[in-house]
Amino acid sequence: MEQTRIQALGDELYQAMLSREAVSPLTSRGEDITINDAYHISLRMLERRLADGASIIGKKIGVTSKAVQNMLNVHQPDFGYLTDDMVFNSGEVMPISDRLIAPRAEGEIAFILKKDLSGPGVTNADVLAATECVMPCFEIVDSRIQDWKIAIQDTVADNASCGLFVLGDQAVSPRKVDLVTCGMVVEKNGSVLSAGAGAAALGSPVNCVTWLANTLGEFGITLKAGEVILSGSLVPLEPVKAGDYMRVDIGGIGSASVRFA
Repeated sequence: MEQTRIQALGDELYQAMLSREAVSPLTSRGEDITINDAYHISLRMLERRLADGASIIGKKIGVTSKAVQNMLNVHQPDFGYLTDDMVFNSGEVMPISDRLIAPRAEGEIAFILKKDLSGPGVTNADVLAATECVMPCFEIVDSRIQDWKIAIQDTVADNASCGLFVLGDQAVSPRKVDLVTCGMVVEKNGSVLSAGAGAAALGSPVNCVTWLANTLGEFGITLKAGEVILSGSLVPLEPVKAGDYMRVDIGGIGSASVRFA
């Protein structure tokens, strides 16, 4: 795909984010968009965000669990960038009505890195050695594509459907919790909504971070010390609206909560 077209599509998605008006799927327009093209479209969108004053604080893996893959009909993981204007503290009110188009919440485990990870060749042992701590997290994904009608190229181009995210108050060493069997319970408005375990995300959240480090390594991108890495949902996505309250508890790690406005 020509560079001018890549820039135009990245600009279109950026404007959709600002205006909160979704656009038609990029893959429905009769153009041959590869995943590599989609990645460069997302970089153009990121470039516009950085020019507006945002800074990169981490990266995310998406579409890792079978529940989410089946829901979106996207059957491989994707990846995107996290910026400082996306993050909220546990218990804060999140203004989704002003920021997002079609928000959906998912419970995740966030990794905070203390060392760089640069693929290819990164192993799970490397990921554990490079991780300072893990934290409970809610990612509130959003799609600038109409009605979430996305192919893998659409969501990669759309920065992996990044919206906003919330980090919990607790942090533990990844070596002090079984990240495969740890259980997650998600509540919405005081009622249990869903449950999952670490194994739901590609067998382990560690596998997800390893996949991300090696995949981004193919593009010359490094996971950097100090970055937040969102490792993918362990439960189905849940649509949310102003007035909703959600809480996630993860065995051996802690909890996070968010109220939407």
